[in-house]
Amino acid sequence: MSWLRALKETARSGFSIERRRLEPLVALRGAAGLAVVVCGTLALFGPTVAASAAFGAFQAGIATFQRSWRPRPVLALASGASLALSTFLGYLTGAHFALFLALLALWTFLAGLAWTAGPTAGVIASSNVAIMLVTITLPTSVATAAGHAAVIAAGGLVQAGMIVLFPVRRWGLQRDALADALAALGDYARRLRHDPTAPFDPEPLMTARSAAAVTPWQARRRPAELHGARGLAERIRPVLASLADPEVGAEAEGPERDRVRELLAAAGSVLDSTARAVRHGTPVHLAPAAVAALRTPDTETLLTGPAHRAATRLVSLLDLLDDVVETDVVATDTDTETDADTDTGPPGDGRPASRPATHRDRPSLLRLLPVVLRDIRGELHRDSPILRHAVRVTAVTCAGYVLGAALPLGHGYWAPMTVVMVMRPDFLQTYGRSVARFGGTLVGVALATGIVQAAHPGGYVSAALAVVSAGLMYLLLRTGYAISQIFVSAYVVFLLGMAGAGVSQTVRDRALLTLLGGLLAMIAYAVFPAWETPRLRARLADWLLADGRYAAAVVGHYARPGDRGGPDAREVRETLLATRTARVAWHTSEERATHEPVRHRGLSRTAADHAEHALAQLARVAMLMEAHLPERGATPVPAAAGLAETLRDATEQGAKDVRERRVPRWDAVREELARWDGEGVPDQVVRGGAGLLLDALEELSEALEEGADEGVDEGAGKDRAGNGGGPRPPKGSAARAPEQGPSA
Repeated sequence: MSWLRALKETARSGFSIERRRLEPLVALRGAAGLAVVVCGTLALFGPTVAASAAFGAFQAGIATFQRSWRPRPVLALASGASLALSTFLGYLTGAHFALFLALLALWTFLAGLAWTAGPTAGVIASSNVAIMLVTITLPTSVATAAGHAAVIAAGGLVQAGMIVLFPVRRWGLQRDALADALAALGDYARRLRHDPTAPFDPEPLMTARSAAAVTPWQARRRPAELHGARGLAERIRPVLASLADPEVGAEAEGPERDRVRELLAAAGSVLDSTARAVRHGTPVHLAPAAVAALRTPDTETLLTGPAHRAATRLVSLLDLLDDVVETDVVATDTDTETDADTDTGPPGDGRPASRPATHRDRPSLLRLLPVVLRDIRGELHRDSPILRHAVRVTAVTCAGYVLGAALPLGHGYWAPMTVVMVMRPDFLQTYGRSVARFGGTLVGVALATGIVQAAHPGGYVSAALAVVSAGLMYLLLRTGYAISQIFVSAYVVFLLGMAGAGVSQTVRDRALLTLLGGLLAMIAYAVFPAWETPRLRARLADWLLADGRYAAAVVGHYARPGDRGGPDAREVRETLLATRTARVAWHTSEERATHEPVRHRGLSRTAADHAEHALAQLARVAMLMEAHLPERGATPVPAAAGLAETLRDATEQGAKDVRERRVPRWDAVREELARWDGEGVPDQVVRGGAGLLLDALEELSEALEEGADEGVDEGAGKDRAGNGGGPRPPKGSAARAPEQGPSA
């Protein structure tokens, strides 16, 4: 993609407006908390202190909108406390240009590294730096600075208190995540009726798994219907696939296939009804036709072998799912790290063995700190996009601060504030947000400055206008960055106008400084990039390695039938999770590479698409075999042990070949499978599934070989830090990071 086209695409992305479900009550609560802080501090301490407190409450409100599964009050408190510390240190050094510049560099670098902990931490840390640049202009002494820091922390405390006192849809995010996963399964079941090998995106299940991790405080208060249902959903997915697939399930046509279609339609209806019940906290209302289809005795007469086994397990799991959602008190919880995808009950009944209730633990912020520090240490190498982002944003923020101070425009913090808020670790968001911030700031500052200069509102009227602007920003936060920037810019103008600062600054000055910051961010990314396109082969190799280990774990289990909750089952579960993580990493990298103006590095778009299909097939076949893992006392398949070891070794070598731009070969797997034909493998699932695994691996090699034949630059040298390159074609679709909204 050329640079001109890349700029057009990123600009379009920045100005895009998304249709999202608005949350007016949540926005009203955030605005009400801000109003309490502003009015209270304005009456008690005056406009200058009120402005500081308002920034604290405003930022705490934004933190509660981030896509995080932590309790909202915790996010508000953490945001308020970290902002108070940042601004106090800024106050102490603000009078000394060189000292403050050093603090700004350190704080911005740490904020850049904070993206290691995820988008929520990255957004909060970046916002702290941006607001620090504004608030240090308000106090005049150390004692006053301490007071301002205290009221900023109090603003976060007030927002946390509002959440506790006026809860809006408790557990709403967790309910939505689980309901989305169940609804995705329902849609999957219906698609399988017409396409027995239809793909399934596991992202809803991954999101539900993230939402299921709770703190001890949350575990004692979690609604009963959120216990265990996710683990059952995990187990339903492979059963649906195995029932529909003609290789290991019912025949492709005939009475068996008709019966399978009826079961799949009924399963989709039941899953949809369960999803609605979970989302709204209401009883499950099942369609009579779906219940009748699941209960009919035709299943016993029409289905045999693996298809009958899958149908029986599906009905049992659906029954158990409804029981878990309906019950008020559950004695067991399958929503654990080790048994969410395994059936630990008696053969064929689909029920978990009795065990003490448990939950996935979400560590507290203090317990999480050592983990984050360890992850940050792991990013301190020259190839890390996070480290490159931290260095880039630090250098450009400091340059913006120096230029803003040198230019005769006044209040030069608008330039570095723009830099720190628009720069992200990827190309698309950095460029898209730069354009959107300029457009939104231009409109918001023009409107707010026009109102201030025309009406000359007093302190309380300015405070009211600031609260209204913040409320509209909270309401429209998820619809688009440009829209939210209009109200953020207006909020800053009204708030500084209330404090008597920045009123004389013209629209032209603020717009020019914002444009300067955006241009600096865009130039910096072009000069010191972190392109994703050169990393595509590494991501593909990681996905192949994870798929191979998952398939080997499943196949190996057939050689050692036993307790399905034992070590072998835990290995299956862990490798499945690793496969999903690798798949997401591949898709994220591919999506980010879409609009990058860089050349291919040995993987054409066609080859990438075909390779992705092959690896998805490899994981799907392993999932089909997992759905029929042998019960206690089942006949072992000794040949499976050798195949499992061969699969593991072959995919490890294959991943190495992909990274080094060679086409992997699967002769060892083919030879191992050839020995099976003389051993009389007792189950068609085992033999058929093993053959499908080899087919998927060979499809991967064909895709990579096809890419090499297309004249891809296979001889290109290794890219410096994996980030060089000139123009090259795109891949994938535009990525959007799971963060919510801007700060000042």
